[in-house]
Amino acid sequence: MAQRPKRIRRFMHRRENGARLRFVIDRAALKDAAAVLLPGLLVIIAAFWLASRFIRPAPPESFVMTTGAPGGAYQLFAERYRDIVAREGVRIDLRPSAGSIENLQRLRDTTSEVQAALVQSGVSTAAENADLVSLGSVYYEPLWIFYRSKARLSLLNELAGKRIAVGAQGSGTRALALQLLQAVGISVSAPEIRSLGGDAAAQALVDGAIDAAFVVGAPDAPLVQRLVQAPEVRLLSLANADAFARRFPFLSTLTLPRGVIDLAAPLPDHDVVLLAASANIVVRREFHPALAFLLLSAASEVHGGAGVLQRHREFPAARQSEFTLSDQAERYFKSGPPLLRRYLPFWLANLFERMVVLLLPLFAVLIPALKVLPALLEWRVKSRVFRWYGEIKFLEDELMRDPDPARVPEMLQRLDEIERGVSSTSVPMSYSDYAYNLRTHVEVVRNRVLRGAQAPASRAPLNDSES
Repeated sequence: MAQRPKRIRRFMHRRENGARLRFVIDRAALKDAAAVLLPGLLVIIAAFWLASRFIRPAPPESFVMTTGAPGGAYQLFAERYRDIVAREGVRIDLRPSAGSIENLQRLRDTTSEVQAALVQSGVSTAAENADLVSLGSVYYEPLWIFYRSKARLSLLNELAGKRIAVGAQGSGTRALALQLLQAVGISVSAPEIRSLGGDAAAQALVDGAIDAAFVVGAPDAPLVQRLVQAPEVRLLSLANADAFARRFPFLSTLTLPRGVIDLAAPLPDHDVVLLAASANIVVRREFHPALAFLLLSAASEVHGGAGVLQRHREFPAARQSEFTLSDQAERYFKSGPPLLRRYLPFWLANLFERMVVLLLPLFAVLIPALKVLPALLEWRVKSRVFRWYGEIKFLEDELMRDPDPARVPEMLQRLDEIERGVSSTSVPMSYSDYAYNLRTHVEVVRNRVLRGAQAPASRAPLNDSES
C-alpha cells in the first residue's frame, strides 16, 4: 500500500455545488478529537492547577518585627536590618518590648501583627514553639555575672544568700538566670532574688544595694563597659562553665582574653570564661519564604564580620536551640542565597521564581502532550480501518490453505460483511483515502476468491503492487 503523505488534519472540508462553496462539519473528526483531546486537556489543566497550589502569593511590602528594650542590642540590630531591607523596597515596622519572653508571647499570639522577632535561646521549650521556626542564630549573647566581693569567686553557687538582680520581667536575661540558679540549688523565690535589669541593676550594683547582677549583652555594650570598669565590681569567671554547657545544650562557653576590652588597663585583668546563649531570628511558620531569604541576607551583612567573641563569617549559623530551623534557613546555610537573588533585585528575582513553578507543567506536560496527542488521535482513526485489513489477510490465508470451490459462497459472504463493516466505519475526511483503499483491497480479494476454484493451490496471494 502506498505510504500516505503527512498532512494537517482538518475538521471541516469544502464542497463545491455549482458556483457555490460551502463548509460541512466533519462530525467523525470532531468526535475523534473530542475523545482524545478532552482527556489530554483535562490532564494539562490538572497539572497547571497542581502547580498553582505550590505558588505562594507575592511577598507583602512590609512586616512587623518585635525587638527589645529601647537602646538595647535587639533594637539596634533590628534598626540595621530595617535599613538594609528597605533598599529592596520592603518596610520593617519595629515594635519595642521588654525582651525575649514578651517577643515570644507576641509571636504566639495569633491576633498579633508580629511576624518576626529576636529571641534569646533557652527561654522556652520546643513543645511551646510548634508554630514558630528559626532563621538561625545571629550572634553570641554572653552572660556577664558581676558581683561585689573582696574574694574572687569562681562558682555560681557561691552567690547563695546574696542579693542578686536577675533581669527585668519578660527579659531573656531573667529566664536564663533563673535556670542557672535553680541548677545550682539556689531558690529563685528567695527574697534576695530581685527582678531588676538594665541600667537600674547596674546602678544598684555600683551603689552596693545588691551583691550581684546578671547581664546579657555584647562586650561593647555601654552597660557592660560601665560595670567592667566600675571599682569594687568583679566579673565572675565560671570554673565549671563546660558542665553548664553540657547540661544546657543551647549554651556555649567563651573565653574573654585578658585585656580584650581595654589593653592599657588591662580589662579584664585575667582570662574570663563566660557562658553564652545565642540570639535567634524567630518567625512564624507561615512567614513568606522570600522575606525569610531577605532577612537572612540582612543578618549576614550585619553579623558576618569578626568580633571580640566571634570569627569572620561565624554568624548567622544553624546553632542548636529550641526552635526548628526553617527550610529557607537550611537552604541558605547549605548553598547560600538562591541563584537569582544573587544577581537580580528582590522583586524581580521573586517574580521569576514564582513563574518557574508555572513553567514546570509547560515543559513536563504540555509540550509532550502536543507530540503525543496528535499521534494518539491518528492511531485511534487508523486502528478502526486497519483492523479490517486483518480480517482480509486472515480470509486470504484460508484461501491459500484450503482452495475448495465449495467454500466460495462462504468467503464471498464474509467479504460482504467486511465491506459493510468498512462502509459503516466512521473516519474523518482527511483519512477517507484509507477507507477507499481498503474497499479496493476487498475487491482484489473477492476476485481472487472467484478465481480460487480454478486457480492452482500453490498460487501466491496478490501483493500490494498487484492491487
